[in-house]
Amino acid sequence: MVPKKYRKVTIKYSKLGLEDFDFKHYNRTLFAGLEPHIPNAYCNCMIQVLYFLEPIRCLVQNHLCQKEFCLACELGFLFHMLDLSRGDPCQASNFLRAFRTIPEASALGLILADSDEQTGKARLGRLIQSWNRFILTQLHQETQEQEGPQAYRGASSSSLGSSGESAIGKLFGCEVENSSLCRCGKETVRSSLTLLFTMHYSEQSSQEKTKEYDFAEILKKSICLEQSTQAWCENCEKYQPTVQTRNIRCLPDVLVINCEVNSAKEAEFWKVQAEYAFNKAKKKEAMEPPKPKEPPPMPTEWCLDGEEACSMEGFTFDTQAEDLRHVWIPLTLKMSISKSQGLEVSSWPEGEELSAAEEADVGETYHQRKEGVTHQQWYLFNDFLIEPIDKAEAAQFDVSWKVPAILYYAKRNYHTKYDLRIKNPIDASVLLTEASAGDLVGLDAEFVTLNQEEAELRSDGTKSTIKPSQMSVARITCVRGQGPNEGVPFIDDYISTQEQVVDYLTQYSGIKPGDLDAKISSKHLTTLKSTYLKLRFLIDTGVRFVGHGLQKDFRVINLLVLKDQVIDTVYLFHLPRKRMISLRFLAWYFLDLNIQGETHDSIEDARTALQLYRKFLELSRGGGTDEVRKVLKGLYEKGRQLDWKVPDSDTGDGQGAAVFPSVMGL
Repeated sequence: MVPKKYRKVTIKYSKLGLEDFDFKHYNRTLFAGLEPHIPNAYCNCMIQVLYFLEPIRCLVQNHLCQKEFCLACELGFLFHMLDLSRGDPCQASNFLRAFRTIPEASALGLILADSDEQTGKARLGRLIQSWNRFILTQLHQETQEQEGPQAYRGASSSSLGSSGESAIGKLFGCEVENSSLCRCGKETVRSSLTLLFTMHYSEQSSQEKTKEYDFAEILKKSICLEQSTQAWCENCEKYQPTVQTRNIRCLPDVLVINCEVNSAKEAEFWKVQAEYAFNKAKKKEAMEPPKPKEPPPMPTEWCLDGEEACSMEGFTFDTQAEDLRHVWIPLTLKMSISKSQGLEVSSWPEGEELSAAEEADVGETYHQRKEGVTHQQWYLFNDFLIEPIDKAEAAQFDVSWKVPAILYYAKRNYHTKYDLRIKNPIDASVLLTEASAGDLVGLDAEFVTLNQEEAELRSDGTKSTIKPSQMSVARITCVRGQGPNEGVPFIDDYISTQEQVVDYLTQYSGIKPGDLDAKISSKHLTTLKSTYLKLRFLIDTGVRFVGHGLQKDFRVINLLVLKDQVIDTVYLFHLPRKRMISLRFLAWYFLDLNIQGETHDSIEDARTALQLYRKFLELSRGGGTDEVRKVLKGLYEKGRQLDWKVPDSDTGDGQGAAVFPSVMGL
């Protein structure tokens, strides 16, 4: 029976979409989960793994390059949102959008069709291990290239890139020596850098009883792999049986292991080894109950992360045998390379330091940043469900339902050798407009649909949304909210897209076929990343955005903006437990403006939202909260009378003529 917290979580959509879905029910912490409804969101768990590796979190947030689809850049944007969030889930939509464009990801079979995700055809264990290998390699390549604002402006090289090194290589990289020995005696030796290792299990016949193995023994054999295979021999000038041996020359700061439990045979091996370990622990407990003790010094120490890396400081405790049921992996390893360059691996004895996760050990720096306290705790991250768990649970793998996929071991205090300062690489060069904290900016965005929503009709006749339509931003407009140029747009970008558009929503967006095609568009077309950087600069500067329905706009753009920087007219003109009112109706009622007649225009909508905010301030100054409430009651009464439909423009039933500033050209 799979415990409830480990089961697949789903979002229940109502008429209001996500607005009335209680994410807090699934997450009582201040850490941010990730939403699962986006295509290829199977990698959410590994995104969290990378986030809780402090050097990676800082590295990608310091990274900025000119490539349109760079996974390091997109991870940096996403991690910035995870940093800002106070328990609300984030979406990896822009990261996954970039991920889908990488040819190597497609060639490796990492891009799933919607049908495979929904029907469960995808072999997620094998898939996530391939994704793990791919993302480390991709980030290693991308962070070798030029970083920072200079790269975004087109600089060509850097000391980091020219040396062929990257922080990913320093963190995960391990120099290995591969030797091939032909039976003719010819030996070939090559050196290379590997970022992870794959477990290899001992071959046994089906009739033979599985022997007992220590995890450290299997790990050592997997790292220092020796196998026989056919290979080309230059000396013999033909393929010959060859003994291939791998040895490592250094130890990485974070040891990454793909478990390769992809069949019933490997799962049975884990199950039997866990039973051996459990029986041994019971015998030991019966003979001599364990006592807490100080761990002796060791040459190099890793602590386990069932999927995430950690570093525990000085914990000792009394482990009960029952806690070790379904546990084969040690929670701490001792590893060293002897003078003869032989690898030595052993499990940490009783009284080890615990940490593990799908399940993530969240260290002191993360708790300090989120909660203002200094402590460590294990958590289960299951998309947007985040729950504290017991230390022992993280290392338990009952393979009947919980199959190990990836293990991360980290050196104790490994992060001290890295520069963990984040220097925001997004500077004023991305936007040729001056902005200051507190400035008002009117914002509106238009969207297109990439796929239709999936819904089912219930027996009572009501419709239930299973999966919402996937939206993509098509146009983003920002207008000045103050000064002599109030109402003048300084950003009006159409966003090019390589993905197939199912519906342009022209009636609501004003976007027509061809507007987003770089070959034929007559619009000011640019990349999403370019416009995203402009908005991030405005957000980081501290401007206040005014708009109507900004929550949806920022969600689709994939931005997290602090509440005190958002002025949303949909909430300014709203009474509790009443319907939300459209921008068109508000503009007619308060400003005598008839907007959105045939189609939407984002410049017009952004200006109208600014005027409505001015109107709200006028009402508030005139009579305070009571006056505003009285006016809103009149608004709702008028709306009910008209069935919320705007009358013809010549009726003149609004509240007053709009005062619109003079508009200068772009």
